[in-house]
Amino acid sequence: MTTLQKILDHKLIAIVRGARPEDTLKIVQSLYEGGIRVVEMTMNSPKALSAIEMVADAFGDEMAVGAGTVLDPETARSALLAGAQFILSPTLRAETIELTKRYGAVSIPAAFTPTEILTAYELGGDIIKVFPATALGPQFIKDIHGPLPQIPLLPTGGVGLNNIKEYLDAGAAGLGIGSSLVNTKKPVTETYLTELTEKARQMVLAAQN
Repeated sequence: MTTLQKILDHKLIAIVRGARPEDTLKIVQSLYEGGIRVVEMTMNSPKALSAIEMVADAFGDEMAVGAGTVLDPETARSALLAGAQFILSPTLRAETIELTKRYGAVSIPAAFTPTEILTAYELGGDIIKVFPATALGPQFIKDIHGPLPQIPLLPTGGVGLNNIKEYLDAGAAGLGIGSSLVNTKKPVTETYLTELTEKARQMVLAAQN
């Protein structure tokens, strides 16, 4: 299965932002036990490249690992060489998409307006991250999906257990889920990891129904 197909099949991308390096594998293992098969390690996290490399080495084909908060092609290249299989950005930059595609990886640039979304797709984005989705909600995705049904949309920001089904019913191809799933500000205890697995399981179930 290709990385793109895995993302579209599993629908949920768990965003791991700001985790301590020594906690990274424990967090990803807990997500995996809960059914998550796609994770994003953000580049503004401590030792982000090492985290990508660790997860890629430890999980292999069992977990698609990508780099998030990628703002330029240089960072994208470093992440891909570390083992990232897809690149997410909070913004739209043609050079970053081009570099990502040159390396045969999945490109997920961000856009906000219909014009930006179409432009990102025409520049080679495989999936377009609609960010921030917090203020717009599922109705916006439905409105965009109507005239642009060919473009896979990934709402990110404010996505949680309470609105997963609503976003997918509105036409989202997938969802980026951040602190409502992985809250790295909390101590990573055994209790935390158990709760994380259960939250992941509930979200995966919501995405399948």
